[in-house]
Amino acid sequence: MPVLVSSDCPGLKLLSRGKVRDIYDLGDALLLVASDRISAFDVVLPTPIPDKGRVLTQISLFWFEYLADVCPHHLITAEVGQFPPAARACAGQLRGRSMLVRRLDMVPIECVVRGYLAGSGWLEYRKQGTVCGIPLPPGLREADPLPQPLFTPSTKAATGHDENISPARAAQLVGADVARELERLSLQLYSRAAAHAQKCGLILADTKFEFGYAGGRLVLGDEVLTPDSSRFWPISEYRSGQSPPSFDKQYVRDYLLTLDWNKQPPAPNLPGEVVERTSAKYREAYRRLAGRDLPPEA
Repeated sequence: MPVLVSSDCPGLKLLSRGKVRDIYDLGDALLLVASDRISAFDVVLPTPIPDKGRVLTQISLFWFEYLADVCPHHLITAEVGQFPPAARACAGQLRGRSMLVRRLDMVPIECVVRGYLAGSGWLEYRKQGTVCGIPLPPGLREADPLPQPLFTPSTKAATGHDENISPARAAQLVGADVARELERLSLQLYSRAAAHAQKCGLILADTKFEFGYAGGRLVLGDEVLTPDSSRFWPISEYRSGQSPPSFDKQYVRDYLLTLDWNKQPPAPNLPGEVVERTSAKYREAYRRLAGRDLPPEA
């Protein structure tokens, strides 16, 4: 199946090329193009994952529609035929993997919500009994549900890892009123999404949202509730006390940890089996959440 490693739209101004997405500047709007690049340990790997970019885009589109009554979003259209003429000239590269979105004045924090004890939250809890400085009851095990979902923001890092911060620090960065509204929206979005995921046989362990301002109002931006920004676990394989398999790139990370690689560029190539299994995991995430197979490439 065809892959897109990097988009090339000569008639458009490339604003940035990130680990996964290429962003083009269209004035008051942006064109977000999800490539099939994959990163691990903050290094972009040389081997693309077929269908990854389409899955990220299509899952975001599903959630933007599903959660529109909770919070407005930045999506204008994902129909290439409705893009500006210069973008339509690249239709073959863009179809199914791109979104025309409103340009937002982004809030400078990531809005992370955790419903289960996993990842960096589990590491902190083991050492200090807290997650992002928030005290938790003793005796919790890895992957245990938290007493209630927690709003645990982080800073946005231009490179490398984001840094977990306390809600109090978030209030200092964006103002107390804005921080409270971000927490309210994030928890409400997580609750709605987690309930839907449960109906699909999945646990939404944690996720991150990004918000920005448009017309003085907070708007949901970036990607939303994808396997790259969220930890989804199959309910059938969930066990308290151990990390369940997830519908993300953990399979790639696990493979790379078996190699003698220092986690610095250049990264090693991925074998065909790892590529195939990872691609299948992304497609399965879409099928479960949206209730349908990923649309065929036009």
